[in-house]
Amino acid sequence: MKEIQYLKGDATQPQTKGNKIITHICNDIGGWGRGFVMAISKRWKEPEANYREWYESRENFSLGEIQIIMVEEEIWVCNMIGQHKTITSSKGISPIRYEAVERCLEKLVPEALQLNAEIHMPRIGCGLAGGKWEEIEPIIEKILVRNNIPVWVYDFD
Repeated sequence: MKEIQYLKGDATQPQTKGNKIITHICNDIGGWGRGFVMAISKRWKEPEANYREWYESRENFSLGEIQIIMVEEEIWVCNMIGQHKTITSSKGISPIRYEAVERCLEKLVPEALQLNAEIHMPRIGCGLAGGKWEEIEPIIEKILVRNNIPVWVYDFD
């Protein structure tokens, strides 16, 4: 069985050959403007434009849903709705929704297998979403790694 590969670098500049899906977490209120999405928007316009259209249409726009956009040859971006709102609640509940991340990754599996694609990502859900990597990592292992999908996690220098 494969395991998650960790490397230093920029997840928007995948360092392998072949098909790649860059995966990241989005919120469920149509907000795009802080965090890793800014690095995506700097490289490609389509993921943000598609996310905003998706939000406006409200078609399947909810926690646990995904949207995959081809941005260049061999590279797709997967917008995953895994965050409820954008700020920690007064009760101290972070925006991350682990069960939504799990549903997103489950929906990503057949897409990745069909494209024969590797998954590249930052430490999803652990920045502005307030998640803990020790919660996210086992979900990635359970869903992607067990399906023999190579996963590359980038720690930005």
